[in-house]
Amino acid sequence: MQPQSFVFMGRYGAGKGTQAALLIERLKKRDSTPVIHIETGAEFRKFFQGETYTAKLSKSIIEQGYLMPEFMCVYIWGSILEGKFTGKEHLVFDGTPRKLLEAKMLQGVFPFYSFPKPWLIYLDVEHEESAKRISLRSANSGRKDDGAEALEKRRKAYEEDIVPTIEWYKTNPDVNFLDIDGERPIEEVHAEIVKKIGLE
Repeated sequence: MQPQSFVFMGRYGAGKGTQAALLIERLKKRDSTPVIHIETGAEFRKFFQGETYTAKLSKSIIEQGYLMPEFMCVYIWGSILEGKFTGKEHLVFDGTPRKLLEAKMLQGVFPFYSFPKPWLIYLDVEHEESAKRISLRSANSGRKDDGAEALEKRRKAYEEDIVPTIEWYKTNPDVNFLDIDGERPIEEVHAEIVKKIGLE
């Protein structure tokens, strides 16, 4: 199978990580093409463990519920691509892009590496449902960025920054945009994604 690229977007708690993991599992069962999973949230949490000024400042920004500036996001996924991508792997982006400028920069990745049109998988979940999911996650994980105050800031960031990015993708002829109802059971969401991208 020719290497493909997949970008998962959606509100916090939409299930991006869960669906990305299920897709990766399906891709690995299909053939031997390796997969690089670029999960910016997890990468940032590793980065925050550092002692540099940038790491400490970044950690503070995230814990308050704000989005990271575009240059930091590009640095994270750009470093992974430069260090790990050989031209033979599928790429799965999970939790990036957020802001429109970052989306436009990410869009340059695919023609540069000779990928066909990327699959943009938008998991549509309402704020109330995402807040409920985040509340459950917070009880189990204790993540500071899942607190009530941070959650409200993330809601505002979603409306102000991420929604315009999604709208830009919807009319972008250079992506295969999938609008998926993310409020259904996990298995149903996965089944629809697999069907629409032709991996049944």
